Amino acid sequence: MSKVIVLTGAGGVLCSTLAKALAKEGHKIAVLDLRKEAADSVADEIKALGGTAIGVIANVLEKASLEEAKVVVNAKLGACDILINGAGGNHPLGTTSNPHLLEDDMTNTTEGFKTFFDLDPEGIKFVFNLNFIGTLLPTQIFAKDMVGRKGCSILNISSMNAFTPLTKIPAYSGAKAAVSNFTQWLAVHFSKVGIRVNALAPGFFLTEQNRTLLTNSDGSLTQRGQQIIDQTPMGRYGEPEDLISTALYLCDDASAFVTGIVIPIDGGFAAYSGV
Repeated sequence: MSKVIVLTGAGGVLCSTLAKALAKEGHKIAVLDLRKEAADSVADEIKALGGTAIGVIANVLEKASLEEAKVVVNAKLGACDILINGAGGNHPLGTTSNPHLLEDDMTNTTEGFKTFFDLDPEGIKFVFNLNFIGTLLPTQIFAKDMVGRKGCSILNISSMNAFTPLTKIPAYSGAKAAVSNFTQWLAVHFSKVGIRVNALAPGFFLTEQNRTLLTNSDGSLTQRGQQIIDQTPMGRYGEPEDLISTALYLCDDASAFVTGIVIPIDGGFAAYSGV
């Protein structure tokens, strides 16, 4: 049965992959992104393959922008059946330079060097807002279409950071932990009106946001990139396509009795103790 599926942040690598996969299943796709050209590009790719899609500009941190996007979606595709909250990311202002604090760090005057004590509150707020508020607001707007209807669900994008925080990125780890907690809260809150709420927790996937952190210009791994691979039993980074099967399952009526779960897709990273 064809459903109307709204994806935020769908101009990016991971959610554009999900958008195309869901379109292949016959669903109508609303590609939402802050960048209209990116949204239109993904929608055009879907339409070129015979699918149904529209590109819609939307700022997940502005309720008015989301309300305008909903008007477009409803007019062109119909009521939203499934919402995938894919917008998110990190920011350098919420990131420490080193994984551990050393005494010498307190007197390090290198330009751009940041200890925990130097983290910018505005950078922390940006990361929390983008990941948590950027999940809450689209849910407030689009879940209204779902109340009391069958086969409706929400899929959030958390992270394996939500289970065990990574070094250097306290804001992102904390924000994704909030997304996982919110997923469980929403699952209970919406349980009486027929809306299921679940989340994916991707491990390490190479995207434009983290490529320079994990790989060098020649394609070799950075020290942090190698650490990750050494800690990942399957010995590789995730490919965007690795998210598809789990997303299809959680969006399908086959998972009608599944709600409130966060599924790691991380190549075994979270399961490995390092020895």
